[in-house]
Amino acid sequence: MLDKLKFVEERYIELCDRAERPDFYSDPKQAAAYLKEQKELAPLVETYRAYLRAQQDMEDALELMSGEDAEMKAMCQEEFSDAKRRGEELEQELKFLLLPRDPNDNKNVIVEIRGGVGGEESALFAHSLYRMYTLYAAAKGWSVELLNYNDTELGGVKEADFIIKGAGAFSRLKFESGVHRVQRVPETESGGRIHTSTATVAVLPEMEEADVDIRPEDIEMQVYRASGAGGQHINKTSSAVRLTHKPTGIVVACQEERSQFQNREKCMMMLSSKLYQMEQERINSAISSERKSQVGSGMRNEKIRTYNFPQSRVTDHRIGLTIYKIDAVMNGALDEIIEPLIAAAQAEKLQGSEAAT
Repeated sequence: MLDKLKFVEERYIELCDRAERPDFYSDPKQAAAYLKEQKELAPLVETYRAYLRAQQDMEDALELMSGEDAEMKAMCQEEFSDAKRRGEELEQELKFLLLPRDPNDNKNVIVEIRGGVGGEESALFAHSLYRMYTLYAAAKGWSVELLNYNDTELGGVKEADFIIKGAGAFSRLKFESGVHRVQRVPETESGGRIHTSTATVAVLPEMEEADVDIRPEDIEMQVYRASGAGGQHINKTSSAVRLTHKPTGIVVACQEERSQFQNREKCMMMLSSKLYQMEQERINSAISSERKSQVGSGMRNEKIRTYNFPQSRVTDHRIGLTIYKIDAVMNGALDEIIEPLIAAAQAEKLQGSEAAT
């Protein structure tokens, strides 16, 4: 591990030196790639250097402990123990930082929310989830771009598709895919009984059309008049687009842009992301058909989380996490759930990495 870290540090120093050269920005594209790599390596190099300092502090304390002064020995023993503890913590952190990264972690995400079991209440819950994710995005400084939105008369959502754009969006939201369950007294319930309803969430990394091979003859396009909230152009022109990928049966739609061309462009991006995800799931299934991740595979048929309003409780079933802050969570305070999910995924990766060595 230390040899690898030394190599990483040398590469980081090389990148820093390059950035100081007068002609560094003569090739803007290459400069951007170098700066991105430098930024990605920085946390690893800083942790590695802190680890080396802890090791040096241990050696210095040991050397000073060889004297006759009892008080000095006691002080050095304390310094040695502190440096050893720091070194062990930093070593563990380095192991996490060296784990292979998901190449899609820095991508924007496409989120698809659908009402599930529970009729109108499931549509109202789907709207609550849409609001929750948009508030979380706003808190992170990310932007939200609506692609497709089909609402109900009572303010619920049959389906909502949107892009969340921001650094690291996929890395934090990728564990949200699955069935979300709600237990609460619906607004439509006059008897005060608690109902259980569901909504499904799918999170896909945003892919460009060029990232996936899509043959034009495999696409069937339909145009129609948009409906719902979207501006004065709604219902006046056939600008909404629906694409069907004939080999897989995947259907995507977009109606939020003003022109048919813009909506088709967004549809192709959504289709590329869905096809990419389908291929990744096929590969992962072939590699580890008998092994399931502790955090779940992210398939939409898995119940991943329950929101119990009477008890103010949110439970993530994949890692057995329960918090009693449902109001905060529904207002976008998701980090208290997302951070443990990331930690669980990293721990499992580390366990798999250690088992393989």
